[in-house]
Amino acid sequence: MTENPIPALPLRLRLDRPLVVFDLEATGLNKRADRIVAIALVRYEPSGRIEQADYLINPGIPIPEETTAIHGITDADVAAAPSFAEMAEALAAHFDGADLAGYNILGYDIPLLTEEFARANRPFSVDGRRILDAQRIFFRNEPRDLSAALRYYCGDSHDNSHDALGDVLATIRVLDGQFRKYPELPDAMDALNEYCDPRDPAWVDRAGRLKWAKGEVVFNFGKFQGQSLRSTVSDDPNFITWLLRSDFPDDTKQIVRDAVTGKYPAPPPAAPPA
Repeated sequence: MTENPIPALPLRLRLDRPLVVFDLEATGLNKRADRIVAIALVRYEPSGRIEQADYLINPGIPIPEETTAIHGITDADVAAAPSFAEMAEALAAHFDGADLAGYNILGYDIPLLTEEFARANRPFSVDGRRILDAQRIFFRNEPRDLSAALRYYCGDSHDNSHDALGDVLATIRVLDGQFRKYPELPDAMDALNEYCDPRDPAWVDRAGRLKWAKGEVVFNFGKFQGQSLRSTVSDDPNFITWLLRSDFPDDTKQIVRDAVTGKYPAPPPAAPPA
């Protein structure tokens, strides 16, 4: 744990359940192969209570020198730290029942965190969680990185970039600046989730690898594009096996795993046309 002043959330942001602002540092940028070496978070409760946590994690693999040069974390720093599997239950408790916020968490932190929880046999689902990604707001209005965002919205330099907790605290300040600058931003998490992560209503999974067509789940890529999941499970088991062993998002593979056992998602009330 590290003691640091915790910024208040934007005044216009209304919480109806907890919000966890978090950041990860890892051994690299590969969201499936690399491992987390540090995690920091601030959890805001609707009641006003605030919880802060900051952990080093032993990744179980060497940290490349070029990665250490970015975030400053060495093999020696994490040698005595617990593994992610040892921390999984405690970390899950921090995220329990909470929406998620951060900077580029949709593109990096959430997929990496989901993979780590899966390896620890402690599934972590974003289903039902609303996402507030400061990078999406920033890039839709002023395309830059986090350091430039802090300069632009807060008039300050980011001296602790690539430090997990430093990035979390900077992100919270940037979010406050964004809410002040853009009065048109919604103040409820449902609308903010849609603003940060708009999805095609035809998509079944978050990445759009599967979509709805005439009430059936069909593939939306490759040579099986347009073919129903139901018929593929029955007629092309080799493709299903390949998909489950390949680098696809976990929620995509879970839908396919369920289909293999005969469980298919219910179509939306008014599925869009193919």
